[in-house]
Amino acid sequence: MQSPVYTTWTLKYKPKSLAEVVGNKEAIEKFGEWVKSWEKGVPKKRAAFLYGPPGVGKTVTVEAFANDFKMELVEKNASDYRTEDAVKRFAGLASQFGSLFGGKRIVLLDELDGLTGTADRGGVKAITEIVKTAQCPVVLIANNVYDPRFTNLRVFCLLIEFKKPPAGEVAKHLKRICSLEGIQADENALKFIAQRSEGDIRSAINDLQALAQGKKRLTYEDVSWLGYRDRQDTIFNVLRMILYGKTCVGAKQAADMADVDVDMLFEWIYENAPAHLTDPHDLAKAMDALSMADVYRGRIRLTQDWSFMRYVIDYLTAGVAMARQNTKIHGWIPFKFPERIQMLSRSKAERAAQLNIGYKIKRKCHISAVRATKEVIPYLRIIFKNNAEMAAGLAKWLDLDQEMIESLVGSKEKAEAITRLLS
Repeated sequence: MQSPVYTTWTLKYKPKSLAEVVGNKEAIEKFGEWVKSWEKGVPKKRAAFLYGPPGVGKTVTVEAFANDFKMELVEKNASDYRTEDAVKRFAGLASQFGSLFGGKRIVLLDELDGLTGTADRGGVKAITEIVKTAQCPVVLIANNVYDPRFTNLRVFCLLIEFKKPPAGEVAKHLKRICSLEGIQADENALKFIAQRSEGDIRSAINDLQALAQGKKRLTYEDVSWLGYRDRQDTIFNVLRMILYGKTCVGAKQAADMADVDVDMLFEWIYENAPAHLTDPHDLAKAMDALSMADVYRGRIRLTQDWSFMRYVIDYLTAGVAMARQNTKIHGWIPFKFPERIQMLSRSKAERAAQLNIGYKIKRKCHISAVRATKEVIPYLRIIFKNNAEMAAGLAKWLDLDQEMIESLVGSKEKAEAITRLLS
C-alpha cells in the first residue's frame, strides 16, 4: 500500500498576484515603478537587485508581478550557471531579445549567493557585463547584497530591500490558508506560529501544515510545545539527508547539522521513518538500526560511558539511510513532529496544573497536595462540568484562577462562564 501523497502548502498557496504577497508593500511598489519605467525607455539602472533574508517574498514578488502584467518571465537559479560562458549563454541572450510573440519580457536570476566563493568562475563578472547592456528588465536576488563580490555589480543595480514582515501579517496569511483548508484555528495559535517563524513565511507555512493538516481544529495547545525545537527548517533538512541519504558519510554529517540533541533526533526519525520508508523490508531494517541506536543510548545512561555515542550516531544516521533499498518516491510527503514528545509536553503541563490546584486544596482541607490531586480533583471535575454555580462557589473558596478552572472543566467557554459568575 502506497503512502498518501500530499501537496506542500508553500506551493499550493504560492502567491499568484501581487495582492497575495505578504508584507513589504514599499519594496513591491518600488519594484513595480522600476519595471514600469521601462515603458518610457531604458532606465539608468537596467537591473533591480532584490535582497533580504530567506522566505520573505523576493522571488514570489517577481513571479506575481510578471503574472499580473502578462510578462514573459525567464527565470533561472544563478547558482546553476557559475561560469562566465554559462551565464552569457542564458542571461546574455535572454536580456537582449524580446518575447517570441512580441510581448514584454523580464529576466530573473535567483540565488546569486550561490555564485560566491571558489565555485564562481567569472559568473558575477559576466552578470555585471550583461546588466550594463540589458534591453529588458533584469532582476537579481540574493540574501546579502553587500557581499564583497557584488561590489562592482551593485553600482549598476537599483537596490531594493525586502524585510521580515510583521508577525501579524504572517498570522493573517496563515488564517487565510486555514480557512481554505477548512480548519478552525485559534488566533493565538496562529500568532505563536508566526512569531516562531521570525518573519520567514515559508517556515511559518511549513509549521502550519505539519501541525494542522488533516485536522478540523488547531488550538494553542497543539502548537505551544514548539519550544522543544529550535528551527524547523534545519531539522527538516537533516531528516531529508538521513531518510533519503545516498551515502553513509552524508547521512552522518546530517547529525552534525542538527539543531536538536541526539535524543530528540531519535524521536524525529522514529516518528517519520514509517511514512518515508514504505517498503516493509526497508522499514524493518531502519527500525533494526534505530533499536540498536536505542540499545547504545541505554548503555550510555547506565554506564555514563560517552564513547558509545559514536555507535548511536552510526545506527541513527547511516544505518537508517542505508535501509532504503526498494522504497519508491511518490510525490511529497510531509515530516511530522514527534507525537511522543508532544504528548509528554502536554501531560507535563497538565500534571503541573493539577498539582497547583492540589496546593490550593491543601491549604483549605489540610491534606497533602498529592492526596488532593488523586482523591479530590476527580470529584471537582464532575462538579465543575455539571454545576456552574457550585463550581463558581468552590473556585472562589479555593481561590482558583481561570487557568485552573479551565483545567478542571476542560473547556475555555465553560471556564469563562464560571469566571463571570465570580464577579
